Amino acid sequence: MWVKICGNTNVEDALEAAALGANAVGFVFAPSVRQVSPQTVRAISAKLPANVERVGIFANASIDHIASIAEEAALTTVQLHADFDLSFALRLRAHLGEKLSVIQTMHWNVGHPEDSGPKIIEQLAALAESGEDDRVLIDAKVGKASGGLGVSFEWMDASNVLRGQPKVRVIVAGGLDPANVANAIHQLQPWGVDVASGVERRPGFKDFQKLRAFIENARGTNR
Repeated sequence: MWVKICGNTNVEDALEAAALGANAVGFVFAPSVRQVSPQTVRAISAKLPANVERVGIFANASIDHIASIAEEAALTTVQLHADFDLSFALRLRAHLGEKLSVIQTMHWNVGHPEDSGPKIIEQLAALAESGEDDRVLIDAKVGKASGGLGVSFEWMDASNVLRGQPKVRVIVAGGLDPANVANAIHQLQPWGVDVASGVERRPGFKDFQKLRAFIENARGTNR
């Protein structure tokens, strides 16, 4: 199970996540209590193992702005967290070339599965038709807010939606924590999971015990 620990703001948390076996660490460049500068992330990136992905999270940023920060911060992956825009993602992919991978976000509007399900089906179909193999992150959205909310979406409804859809690498986020991640994986059968607030002691600062428990429970281990 691929595991991403998001919302990192300091080197200690990122290094601990890597030491505990996280596949990726995320850094928020969009407006947020967890927002960091490219300079901070570059200093963290220099100390991380080469096999750990450095993911930058962007919302409503231009292609040139994303590319500039990605280079300055030594990112390996760009996550687009605004509303799903396949045209923008394809243009970004062409601009970045093979230097960076892309994770696209699809939002599940909590409390409105009747709208979220068909919308995500349509988006997955468009992505499959494009021929791109970018990873997809499905995150909870409440009103206009998303990311780091600590709120789960309707997993049972989402499971019914995802079943039989084009095979893509789905990453689940939204309200995950050490206590519920195994259940989320059981219901949704994702390729990966993503957590921020669920392993924090306060916004932007990780709780190492929660961090260890999350990774162990996501992988079904007891080490």
